[in-house]
Amino acid sequence: MAEVDSLYNQTSRLIQETQEHFYRLDRAKHSIPEFEAIEAEIRNKVDIIARNCNRLDILCHKEPVSRRRHLSIKIEQLKYDHRHISSALQSVRYEWDRNLQEQRQREELLQQSFTYNRNSDATTILVDHSIHHQNSLQNANRGVDDLISSGSSILDNLRDQRNTIKGAHRKILDIANTLGLSNTTMRFIERRRTEDMYILFLGMFITLVIIFLIIYYF
Repeated sequence: MAEVDSLYNQTSRLIQETQEHFYRLDRAKHSIPEFEAIEAEIRNKVDIIARNCNRLDILCHKEPVSRRRHLSIKIEQLKYDHRHISSALQSVRYEWDRNLQEQRQREELLQQSFTYNRNSDATTILVDHSIHHQNSLQNANRGVDDLISSGSSILDNLRDQRNTIKGAHRKILDIANTLGLSNTTMRFIERRRTEDMYILFLGMFITLVIIFLIIYYF
């Protein structure tokens, strides 16, 4: 009983100390050596907490049944605090790395901002490659928008042609009924209408495929 209580109290103190170290870590963000030193100290404490929790699980099973349940709840709380601290440390490290990378990129841009032109004895400004890349993307996007707009116009024209064909078909049937055309002539008209509809749908399908390929690859 003495060992499990002592280890539990030790682990609780470690968790409290580790949580307090996060305040130091936040204040050390402007110093790389100090930040990394405090981070290493936190990681070491986190590892000790994890080992202590595993040891407490073993000791808990050796305790009397009447005490085991209460002790198990307290150990689970330690494990929860350990997971919380580990997750917080990972988040802080990720944010630190991201800020550090952004700072390095800014410094590189500042170093490459100006250069001396020896041929013309004048100072020239270097054009950032990312600006060219961005302009190219914008031009490509405008081209894709134009193609999509053209494709939409083609689809509208195809729909108009379909409506026109349907209207013409109805008029032909009315005229045929009025004039009393033969069944052969009527079947020919119906077959021609079906072929026109197939051509129309094929054109709409090809147009949609072209628009999809343009959007996918650009």
